[in-house]
Amino acid sequence: MPAPLRADVRLLGELLGTVLKEFGGQDLLDDVEKLRELTIAVHDDDHERADQAAAACEELVSSWDIERADNVARAFTCYFHLTNLAEEFQRVRALREYDTGDAPVRDSVAAAVAEVTAQYGEEEAVGLLSGLEFRPVLTAHPTEARRRAVSSTIRRISTLLAQRDDSRLGAGELAENERRLLEEIDVLWRTSQIRVTKPGPLDEVRTAMTVFDDTLFQVLPQVYRQLDDQIAGSNAGTQPPRVPAFVRLGSWIGGDRDGNPFVTAAFTQKAMAIQADHVLRALERVCERLGRALTADAETTPPAPGVRRILADARAAFPDLAEDVATRSPGEPHRQVLLLAARKLAATRQRDADFAYADAGELLRELRTVQSSLAAAGAPRQAYGELQHLIWQVETFGFHLAELEVRQHSKVHARALAELRAGGDVSPETEEVLAVFRVMAQIQQRFGADACRRYVVSFTQSVDDLAAVPELAKYALDGRPLALDVVPLFETEDDLRASIGILDQALELEPIQRRLAETDRRFEVMLGYSDSAKDAGPLSATLALYEAQAALAAWAERNSIRLTLFHGRGGALGRGGGPANRAVLAQAPGSVSGRFKLTEQGEVIFARYGDPIIARRHIEQVAAATLLASTPAVEKRTANAAEKFAGLAATMDDAARATYHRLVRSDGFAEWFARVTPVEELGQLPIGSRPARRGLALSSLEDLRAIPWVFAWTQARVNLTGWYGVGAGLEAVGDLDALREAYAQWPLFAVTLDNVEMSLAKTDARIARGYLELGDRPDLAEQVLAEHARTTEWVLKVAGHERLLENRRVLGRAVELRNPYVDALSYLQLRAFRALRTQKLSEGETERLRRLVLLTVNGVAAGLQNTG
Repeated sequence: MPAPLRADVRLLGELLGTVLKEFGGQDLLDDVEKLRELTIAVHDDDHERADQAAAACEELVSSWDIERADNVARAFTCYFHLTNLAEEFQRVRALREYDTGDAPVRDSVAAAVAEVTAQYGEEEAVGLLSGLEFRPVLTAHPTEARRRAVSSTIRRISTLLAQRDDSRLGAGELAENERRLLEEIDVLWRTSQIRVTKPGPLDEVRTAMTVFDDTLFQVLPQVYRQLDDQIAGSNAGTQPPRVPAFVRLGSWIGGDRDGNPFVTAAFTQKAMAIQADHVLRALERVCERLGRALTADAETTPPAPGVRRILADARAAFPDLAEDVATRSPGEPHRQVLLLAARKLAATRQRDADFAYADAGELLRELRTVQSSLAAAGAPRQAYGELQHLIWQVETFGFHLAELEVRQHSKVHARALAELRAGGDVSPETEEVLAVFRVMAQIQQRFGADACRRYVVSFTQSVDDLAAVPELAKYALDGRPLALDVVPLFETEDDLRASIGILDQALELEPIQRRLAETDRRFEVMLGYSDSAKDAGPLSATLALYEAQAALAAWAERNSIRLTLFHGRGGALGRGGGPANRAVLAQAPGSVSGRFKLTEQGEVIFARYGDPIIARRHIEQVAAATLLASTPAVEKRTANAAEKFAGLAATMDDAARATYHRLVRSDGFAEWFARVTPVEELGQLPIGSRPARRGLALSSLEDLRAIPWVFAWTQARVNLTGWYGVGAGLEAVGDLDALREAYAQWPLFAVTLDNVEMSLAKTDARIARGYLELGDRPDLAEQVLAEHARTTEWVLKVAGHERLLENRRVLGRAVELRNPYVDALSYLQLRAFRALRTQKLSEGETERLRRLVLLTVNGVAAGLQNTG
């Protein structure tokens, strides 16, 4: 552990200990320490001592009353929150150290451009850069277990911790800082870790807006600027930028109604209003700030005719306002235009039609007029400095901030169309379907087509599912215009295989043909990682997704389609999670083509975008990988490896799939799963507005959403969704030399195996056995444990490691240090869980034990830094 991180963790741990003593006395701290020491001893290499320590853990947590168990669980949960923020701050330190200025930072867009330039020349690099697109789509999927109040306290503690890095602080300032840290840690301790009520869709919108306000609005122009400066060299800031605004933010929050009855057309409209208010306020503040700073006068920097025309138009239409601005900024025409722009943005936000901008394009035209005027007047640094940042912000966010995407299940459309075609009165459900299209049209009328034009069809299984959307729009709008991009979502393995046939038929639909003509033959297809993995297992789903991408890329080339693949990835490894940049470089040839779009879900949103420096690094890494993945060399390497190891992949696929299906298709598996994991309790956790399953009871895996499927296995410390069946697949190949060759040469296989290794590192077979034994199905429990042992053995052999994560020292050590502390929470959860599953309890006892389970769920999620 790096020395600064060790010091931070020690300080925060000691301060938490002080808070525990103040709250519950020395006895509480002693109990926490006893459990901590025992869980560390459980990981002793001496198996006999480890077994004795595990038995002592069970005995200790069973001896406590519920109140003491709650407080100990709360203590470990708070410890993980503090450790997580210390590790995040250490990442920030490390990223700052990487940026020496001597050369482009590794994995940055600048480094990728330099690499492409060296290989193919500057023209090719600039061409790839000009077409670069990165589209992260924020979703409200309920995988952020922390309350907003907890997150806010953690941010305040993080700010105080960062202040201690200032070497100029004196002893008095450090003492005051420590006092404030104690105060905030005390708040963290006293704040309930569990939400009392479920958040609604608008709560989720407002939570996501903190990411925009705190990081993305400022970070994205910084990303563009850093790259542009490195390309321009000594001319940085004095010439037109060569870097386009290549990030476009999307959102499902307030638009995703698949299985969420609380997301209505009215909520969609309110979500867009909230987004627009945030971005318009942000742009207004920047215009005001730049206007006040741009004090170049007309003598040193004469305005071009375009600037004079903007001011003349303002004087004619709004003489009092124009006069007021001119009086405050006499002889400073460029400044006057920016100050007027700030007033116009306020009018746009307030719906003052007389003075509002018609759209973001009108503001951009004015800003570019000012920019070209400054450049022509010999002030290029004023033209291409902070003003360019504002232009990039308008290009990136418009007046809508993020494109609001609508998603609905294909079966809902089918029912609505059946009613409408039959004539007569329609049900409230069908009326709600139609209302969505009317809201989309209203949003487009106010903010432009890009604000809300994509309509994702969940469980697309035939061309009729795609044809239904424009037909429903016709019923809703009576021929009124609506830009509508229908996006098929292929989720199960069977759907992935059927995708090409469905898309061939879609090209014959008149609305699709018309939209292709309007968009320069752009088309989008979404791939579901979560349900395909739940359907076929992690290894077979990965291979099926790769094959689908290769087939879709070939289909697009045959039909002259500019294809964008939308990757529905979750944060957890069992749902397509893991390092996004490595995943991009492992995509099928032709499937990237300079464009990468993915979902950002739950805790991943704040992990990747919560801190400005970490957000910038993530965006840089994904954008750089997108550039490199589009080069002939990377595409050729990936294609050759896929072809070379096709036979090996087929062997692994067959064996892994059969092993996975043998488990999940066993008689009574769904009921067993519900007994051995806290999936039922997770459904009671108020962490998202969306129901945890599609039906009222869990009778089969089809009833269960992918998120609680992954979340439940994670909580039981099994992590089955990240590795099950992989060992069987590797063993079926059997040829260790061939597997090691594939690991060295095939990016997809290497990324998959590394993710499996991470998942195994966060698994604990000893604790998992305690959960699995609650199901009274020793046959199923032994299948799981045997496959875990086999997968661990083969992954280590193929990777050439003696222990898990051996080649990732910092990460491996972090997981190794965390696991005993996670164990403490798992023993507490298992104690409550056993009582709930095996004892007859009063209503009060049941409620208290369920609360303990939910409290430990938050702690385990914080400790493993994974939920669903």
